[in-house]
Amino acid sequence: MFIDTHAHINFHDFKDDADEVIRRSLDNDTWMVLVGSEYKTSNRALNYANHYQHGVYAAVGLHPIHLEEQTVANNDENGDYSFITRAEEFNYDTYEKLAKFEKVVAIGEIGLDYYHLDPTKNVNEAKRRQQEVFLKQLVLARNLDLPAIIHCRQAHDDLLSILQDFRKVYADFIPSDRPWGVIHCFSGDEDLAWKYFSLGLIISFTGLITFSKQWDDVLRKVPLHKFMIETDSPYMTPEPYRGRRNEPLLVQYVAGRVAEIRNSSVEKIAAATTETARQFFCI
Repeated sequence: MFIDTHAHINFHDFKDDADEVIRRSLDNDTWMVLVGSEYKTSNRALNYANHYQHGVYAAVGLHPIHLEEQTVANNDENGDYSFITRAEEFNYDTYEKLAKFEKVVAIGEIGLDYYHLDPTKNVNEAKRRQQEVFLKQLVLARNLDLPAIIHCRQAHDDLLSILQDFRKVYADFIPSDRPWGVIHCFSGDEDLAWKYFSLGLIISFTGLITFSKQWDDVLRKVPLHKFMIETDSPYMTPEPYRGRRNEPLLVQYVAGRVAEIRNSSVEKIAAATTETARQFFCI
């Protein structure tokens, strides 16, 4: 069994065949967490999760790129995409109401993204707004005793600072027996990984590891119970399907690459990452 801990089947890319994609994964013993990026996709993730008795769960949150209207474009190993975001103000009560539904297992995708900042606008103000909204959503996660799915792109120093301060202030409310957050699509080195581990967080790997050796050393050294696997569908499609739309079923190729790097079996990696995901999301 596999659990894809981060998929966006609730995005426009799957508007014509979302249920078909979900059923294909479930039929092949692959569960998933559908992750929102603003209210619309968060609500859609919950709606999909509610359609299935088991195996499909939701995370709700406001992604930093959706805090202002802008054209978001990318053409690198993270994917080839372009879309226009609409500015959304974070409304605590609205997201709290969504997050209280049974099938919601995390607050996310939240965090910081300096990569997509518009240089023609006030960058410092945009960063401040991202940090403020991120902190509010961390508070929401703690108030509801839900883990946080954290996005970080070109902002690790500021992210670490916020997490360190937050952990001090909310020390009495952060669980000591399980991780309280995950750095999704981890892109750092071993030193950065341990900085997050020391704060009570874990990390997650995508299909990036199947076509880049950059994280081989990290994957050999980090403890098996400190990471999960994901697709980040429709992005980050792993080899041998790179260039196509990604989907949860392909998380098995991420597990396969982890097994190869660690000189282990796919069965062992699947079992370990599934158990970590079950504990993390309480599913």
